Amino acid sequence: MRLNSLKPAPGAKKDRHRVGRGVGSGWGKTAGRGHKGQRARSGGFHKVGFEGGQMPLHRRLPKRGFNSPTRDDVAEVRTGDLQEMQVAEIDLAALKAAGIVSRKALAAKVILSGKLERKVALKEILVSKGARSMIEAAGGSIQITPKPEAPKKPKKDKKKAKPEAEGEAKA
Repeated sequence: MRLNSLKPAPGAKKDRHRVGRGVGSGWGKTAGRGHKGQRARSGGFHKVGFEGGQMPLHRRLPKRGFNSPTRDDVAEVRTGDLQEMQVAEIDLAALKAAGIVSRKALAAKVILSGKLERKVALKEILVSKGARSMIEAAGGSIQITPKPEAPKKPKKDKKKAKPEAEGEAKA
């Protein structure tokens, strides 16, 4: 086999419809556009969901609910899942390697569900109140580094700034 002898399987490639090329082609005269109307004209365009001026269905129906784009960023981990893990020091990478947490997860939170009877050390993993008490009762530890707070900007007094500006204008 050589590169110059490669070709697609028979019937795999079909010629495109060349519309408007005579009555014998089956796509002549109106070229598949029907008779008259906006879609028959050049530049004929309908918005998606357009219903001829009638209020479209997607605008008639009531809107309910909300789908959060960040819903899957923080994954839930049950205390029972921690019991089954073999490692003692658990972080996000260990949870991903064990397949407990999705690879897309940016953080994890341990919730109280199931039993935890062994000592585990959590690093940079969020913990609920109930799960915290269970982990600490089993002799485990939780280590989370606090996020640095942004420095606060001093507020400017507008009242004090005005008289100085007026004094400069008079002089």
